Amino acid sequence: MKILALGAVALASLTVASAASAQSRPARAAAAAPAAAQAAPQAAQANPGGPVIPGVCVFYSQRLMAASMAGQSVNARMQQLVNDVDGELQPYQTSIQAEAQALQQGANTIPQAEQQQRGQALRQRAQEAQQLQQTREEELRYTLAEQRRLITVAVEPILTAIYREKGCGLMLDRESVFMLNTDMEVTDLAISRLNGTLPSLTFNRMPVPVQAQGQ
Repeated sequence: MKILALGAVALASLTVASAASAQSRPARAAAAAPAAAQAAPQAAQANPGGPVIPGVCVFYSQRLMAASMAGQSVNARMQQLVNDVDGELQPYQTSIQAEAQALQQGANTIPQAEQQQRGQALRQRAQEAQQLQQTREEELRYTLAEQRRLITVAVEPILTAIYREKGCGLMLDRESVFMLNTDMEVTDLAISRLNGTLPSLTFNRMPVPVQAQGQ
């Protein structure tokens, strides 16, 4: 029973360690989302023809987030922050894996009292790693959301001006449109103007406000 229990502890710890090594996947996905969005709309740029509908304009928010200078600076900085978190969690992963392996290999030779003490310490270390991982992922998601919010705030007056200049009676989000005459698109114009007013964003990883935690 003693050996099986320690083996279970080691296995659980290795599972947590594996999770720690993958800690940045949600954050990586979030950081990489603008790049993916940038690639996707390129195929939609071929004009399928059809009439230009007077008063209808189309804006692609995802492409602006991906292709604008501000959006690209956010994407690059988020990748740096993800790498920083990777480095912070790596020592946890290394030590947990090493101790779990040592307990497995010494299951028949390490005194029971020492096994129990080291097993408890290993579980605590694994819990600490898991908590830190969760905290950092939440901070990265919050940081990315805040930068996107700032870009959205900056582009709103630009879109309002374009709406009036182009005589738009209706502005649609490209995500809700299956096919269109691209002469009705105003995304490139919005990106160009945003590049002039907000060429980049500078930021660090942000703590999640108490009121936003768990949302």
